[in-house]
Amino acid sequence: MANIEEKVEKLLEPKIQEIGYELYDVEYVKEGKNYYLRIIIDKPEGIDLKDCEIVNNAISDILDDANYIKEQYFLEVSSPGIERILKKDKHLEKNIGEEVKIRMFKKDDKGKKEYQGKLKEFNTEFVKIEDQENQDIEIERKNISQIKTIYNW
Repeated sequence: MANIEEKVEKLLEPKIQEIGYELYDVEYVKEGKNYYLRIIIDKPEGIDLKDCEIVNNAISDILDDANYIKEQYFLEVSSPGIERILKKDKHLEKNIGEEVKIRMFKKDDKGKKEYQGKLKEFNTEFVKIEDQENQDIEIERKNISQIKTIYNW
């Protein structure tokens, strides 16, 4: 499925940028018996329903013509939300200094499966955050199941 996501991203990114948006992410997932192609878009001032409609109308024919997905699927265009999942290096880069929550696949040697703190730096091997006690915590990327921004209400 990742192959479809990569192909769709390469196909749609130029068009989405041309009409003034950032292609934040592409997800192709099966939920129950249905497949969903989720196109997640962003822009500095945020995304509303009209933006989703504009992008949907701009990309529908492109997707149909490319015919990458043979199964019937539902196309969803949406915003990454206030608390956003950080999957790619470009997402991490944009959020240096921001509060994040890191979930891991299994507990570490301290018995923790989750950390929260300010994102300080990252590389291909590790993500480093500073926790509430100003301690630097380095987490191996291969052990991370999800990194998500935290919005303090």
